[in-house]
Amino acid sequence: MVKKVAILTAGGFAPCLSAAIGGLIERYTQVAPEVEIIAYRHGYQGLLKGDFLVVDDTVRANAGLLDKFGGSPIGNSRVKLTNAKDLVKRGLVAEGDNPLKVAADRLVADGVDVLHTIGGDDTNTTAADLAAYLAEHDYGLTVVGLPKTIDNDVIPIRQSLGAWTAAEQGAIFAENVVAEHNSGSRMLIVHEVMGRHCGWLTAATAQKYREWVEGQQWLPEIGLSKAAWDIHGVYVPEGEINLAKESERLNAIMDEVGNVTIFLSEGAGLDAIVAEMEAAGEEVPRDPFGHVRIDQINPGKWFGSKFAEKLNAEKVLIQKSGYFARSAAANDADLALIKQCTDLAVDSALRGEPGVIGQDEENGDVLTAIAFDRIKGGKPFDIDQQWYKDLLASIGQEFPNRIAAH
Repeated sequence: MVKKVAILTAGGFAPCLSAAIGGLIERYTQVAPEVEIIAYRHGYQGLLKGDFLVVDDTVRANAGLLDKFGGSPIGNSRVKLTNAKDLVKRGLVAEGDNPLKVAADRLVADGVDVLHTIGGDDTNTTAADLAAYLAEHDYGLTVVGLPKTIDNDVIPIRQSLGAWTAAEQGAIFAENVVAEHNSGSRMLIVHEVMGRHCGWLTAATAQKYREWVEGQQWLPEIGLSKAAWDIHGVYVPEGEINLAKESERLNAIMDEVGNVTIFLSEGAGLDAIVAEMEAAGEEVPRDPFGHVRIDQINPGKWFGSKFAEKLNAEKVLIQKSGYFARSAAANDADLALIKQCTDLAVDSALRGEPGVIGQDEENGDVLTAIAFDRIKGGKPFDIDQQWYKDLLASIGQEFPNRIAAH
């Protein structure tokens, strides 16, 4: 019987965390009001430290307010429970401790029967490690995860929570950034979109922005030109294209229109950048999960400099929509998906059924609790989808569309 549940959010923000917390609280209050709820502060960091908030009657009565906000009210952090060295360095566990055991013992000490994790592939693979440890050592605890990542790259989940909103918000961000196109002559604008290995968010953001462009009334007679406000290139980690040939195409647009705007996935060409740094003997910054710290690598700047030279750009503007997009409140489409997922997450938890809640692409997109050992990150964006091919065709770009490392 479930008497007490704990919630934590981890990894980077996405436009679903606050609403997902609220959804879980509302569902428990509706179907099992006797169940106690706590929320660990700053993800697995709070779990290791025993730092939590108590969900009291006031929070239960007002949980719907969380739908209106982005970010996470209980806080996030990047903690990998199998990276003992990093956790010792950060003072979260003692030398010689097994972090998985520390976390498991803390859950027992706090009287937790169910742990709800809300995060991306790193969060849920960490949850999988913890769930496996709990099962192996007969702790009798259930772990139920929810998939958040604006990259929409969790295998085998069709749609991650918050990704639709992130694309919509990235397009809104672009409206103001692209307005800068005539703040100087021969202007190059690089809109860098989050997406380490997957180009879905870049493509979806570009599609949303072009829907806005197509919906406007233009007045080219005074310089309010659709061509100038449009996207001229979209680059994602999947596929490949010849840099010299693409530069020639964009240079022709620069000559004709007077500016060029490209949407660039932060992971596009990342391997080339890392290889260049390593060849130069530079240290490549990485996080506790071993991922390259993209914010320190700055792919937008790297590609901006490459294109600026070839396009004879007189001014270059590089803007990143990531933090603007990922910290937004969930839109209506995401709120509907979040509610479906949080309802099932609670129902699964009460049944003692572990897993990550999502639309299972390998099982007819059925919304279900997917076994943790099937959850993986790095799902590539399928660039063969017709809507994406149509997007590229509409801006005169050849397919496929990743800048080659050579």
